[in-house]
Amino acid sequence: MNWVKQISESLAALDYDFSADTEMIQAQILSYLMLIEKWNHVHNLTAIRKPEDMLYQHIMDSLAVVPHINGSQIADVGSGAGLPGIPIALVKPDWHIVLLESNHKKAAFLQQVKIELDLHNVEIFAQRVECFQSSKTFDTVISRAFSSLSNFANLAGHLCMEKSETSRLVAMKAHCSNDELRELPKQYAIDKIIPLVVPGLNAMRQLVIIKKNNNNLYSLDNS
Repeated sequence: MNWVKQISESLAALDYDFSADTEMIQAQILSYLMLIEKWNHVHNLTAIRKPEDMLYQHIMDSLAVVPHINGSQIADVGSGAGLPGIPIALVKPDWHIVLLESNHKKAAFLQQVKIELDLHNVEIFAQRVECFQSSKTFDTVISRAFSSLSNFANLAGHLCMEKSETSRLVAMKAHCSNDELRELPKQYAIDKIIPLVVPGLNAMRQLVIIKKNNNNLYSLDNS
């Protein structure tokens, strides 16, 4: 498999200027995929075993959200194998990415990725999100296959900036039912739901953007 060609074509298909060294990004993505494959044999980081499948189902899936991320202070909740935080950190070296992963073996993997890929813009904390306290707050708190929207808001909402019009929770979803949307705690509301097109992936993807409640947010009648 021509990895450079596959990665290059996939990045081009996203049609987004990542404002970073493309050749370096390609090399780091490939190194990251090989690290996941290597560690997966022992630590079961992901159910997807083939790196060529990981490229689309993990890396491109993660990078498709970048145009919709607000601000440069990002928290990735329940990061697992580093998704979406590591791919975001690779293409946005000027952003600061905090990875929260309570599983210590997965957190050890994330530390190894940080070292091997020389990611100075990444911090890793082996903690549950509800126990994590930081001196800073975040512009975007994102999760991928972490939990229901209500649990996500209840557990991670404290990481958002108080009284901020821009700080928000972002949930990556394959599909979100109206029932799940309605279960969101009353102090939160859906700002918007963004459909995503992921290169190489023929499947539905959505970003659910959650903000502190006000009267001008997304209506379920729009869904």
